[in-house]
Amino acid sequence: MGNSALRAHLETAQKTGVFQLKDRGLTEFPEDLQRLTSNLRTIDLSNNKIEHLPPALIGKFTLLKSLSLNHNRLTVLPEELCKLKKLETLHLNNNYLTQLPAAFGQLSALKTLNLSGNKLRAIPPQLCSLRHLDVVDLSKNQIQSVPDTIGDLQAIELNLNQNQISQISPQISHCPRLKVLRMEENCLELNMLPRSILSNSQIALLAVEGNLFEIKKLRELEGYEKYMERFTATKKKFA
Repeated sequence: MGNSALRAHLETAQKTGVFQLKDRGLTEFPEDLQRLTSNLRTIDLSNNKIEHLPPALIGKFTLLKSLSLNHNRLTVLPEELCKLKKLETLHLNNNYLTQLPAAFGQLSALKTLNLSGNKLRAIPPQLCSLRHLDVVDLSKNQIQSVPDTIGDLQAIELNLNQNQISQISPQISHCPRLKVLRMEENCLELNMLPRSILSNSQIALLAVEGNLFEIKKLRELEGYEKYMERFTATKKKFA
């Protein structure tokens, strides 16, 4: 892309607070954006070939509310990203991330986090520090279990479809706001599904098709009727 085209994008972004540059084959985060650190509320650089986020620059976008970097080549996120105190939406689908920065829990405004199609082998414990998190998408990773720390997760919807999960901590039943749990196409045996999810949780939509049991067996479990009461009561909302 020529300098004049980039200049035009920068001028538009200065007026709108939105910088969007998708499908351009970019290999680097545009350094020219440092002129707009106090303007930008939205950055979308999806479908490029970016391998690194510049630590010195990324933490300066103090007004940023939405950052989209889907379909890039990121293997690691800099700690400086965690300084974005106004960030509400972070899209990082289809990269090569194996973990999140230690300070990730400091993204206190974060509501939506998409990490589908990365290389995560575990659910990042930092997620449990995020008090305003609504939706977390961890589908299409390599996660093998759901740990005890999950009980502190504040999310309303958790997507773990297409992982390798064979174990779930019963603590998931204690998630105070969790209404939607998606665990399709994992490695779950029926006896590894905590009964408390059915009988004693907030979960009103449990998607577990494509595991190592027949769905009709789920209906025979103790607590299933209680789950169906919640499902029926909230079904209208999911429609």
